[in-house]
Amino acid sequence: MKEQSSIPTSKVARASKFVSTGAKVGGNYVKHYAKRFITGDTSRENLDQANAEDIYGSLSELKGSALKVAQMLAMDKNILPTAYQNQFSMAQYSAPPLSYPLVVKTFKEQLGKSPTEAFESFTKSAVNAASIGQVHKGTIGDREYAVKVQYPGVAGSVRSDLKLVKPFALRLVKLNEQELDHYMEEVEERLLEETDYKLELLRSQQISDACAHIPNLTFPKYYAELSSERILTMDWLQGLHLKEFLKTNPSQELRNQIGQAMWDFYNHQVHNLLQVHADPHPGNFLMMENGMLGVIDFGCVKVIPEDFYRTYFQLMREDLLWKEEELVAAFHDLCFLYEDDPADYKVLYIDVFKQMMQLLGAPFHKESFDFANEEYFKKIFDLGESISKRKEFKNSKHPRGSRHGLYINRTYFGLYNLLHDLGAEVTTTKPEWLMTSLVK
Repeated sequence: MKEQSSIPTSKVARASKFVSTGAKVGGNYVKHYAKRFITGDTSRENLDQANAEDIYGSLSELKGSALKVAQMLAMDKNILPTAYQNQFSMAQYSAPPLSYPLVVKTFKEQLGKSPTEAFESFTKSAVNAASIGQVHKGTIGDREYAVKVQYPGVAGSVRSDLKLVKPFALRLVKLNEQELDHYMEEVEERLLEETDYKLELLRSQQISDACAHIPNLTFPKYYAELSSERILTMDWLQGLHLKEFLKTNPSQELRNQIGQAMWDFYNHQVHNLLQVHADPHPGNFLMMENGMLGVIDFGCVKVIPEDFYRTYFQLMREDLLWKEEELVAAFHDLCFLYEDDPADYKVLYIDVFKQMMQLLGAPFHKESFDFANEEYFKKIFDLGESISKRKEFKNSKHPRGSRHGLYINRTYFGLYNLLHDLGAEVTTTKPEWLMTSLVK
């Protein structure tokens, strides 16, 4: 893959890149409508493909929060057309890397030494490259290290990038502007945290230690003396990402074993730690030869407020879905409903959000759940399609849902998609208070 020798870091340079991308997209629309006028072809596939390639090409050169938003959108198979999803998913671990001289410059600024002074050997080319940084492999003696190096200018451009990416997001995700503004503040906070590798080091150590007891789960050791605000060093874990792992035709037993480790990992974080690895995309997990699941990135962690946790996860109770008064009160607390909602809109909102919580909570309502069930995921897709087309949501003067729910919903639906791709059936361990409330 071709390396980048520079990256736009100033606000003007980055804004100019967005403007040129907008011009390309506009040109694609002109070509599309001209072709439709001449041939009568109304298919959007070629248009979507051209736009997806142009937008991703620009975002991958900018890197940072703009590319991270694309990666986040690609995790939800319900949001984007296939062309966008395929392109944007490359941001998970296949973005164009930066050249070695820029890596050396970052090392000298952050650690006061070059990579080859810090390590006995160090790969000049990145092993993986994603939205915020890229990974190199280093060695000292017999020990191998994964060294994550942040791209220049990423931390300082989060706020300005989000403003620039907003027009593209509005067109792609089918949210109204009020909803997008409501959630952008939450996205900005998480992205600013994600650029702080000292914070990631601390959280990686804390969550790894707290989850060390979970069977078939492993974490790298982290090295503070070889880390800084923009460099993070950990043990090298040898394994396959999900796509490559599935090509080996693993047994159902192994799929279930890895899926169980993944479910137990998230269950313990959410319900016992009240903080969660909120970036469950394939690039953050490794399937290892010994059947273990390796977790390799804690950049995005959502700390869950206790009052939000109590109200939100009450909705996982199957019996609550049939207790109208309690259910409506919970919907108000979570900002799904507002006092000034028109009566006919309120009826629709209650029905839609009830369906949504039934689907999200379905794995909690059984002792085990088969995530290979295509019908279950079709229901999720169909509900999302229905919501995106309803004027009652498009025209809503209020954002629907607490900002805290953004990353919790993303975490669970991301987890469900991973388990679906894995084809795993798992025992759905859950907190004791929820087990006692389930309808038998």
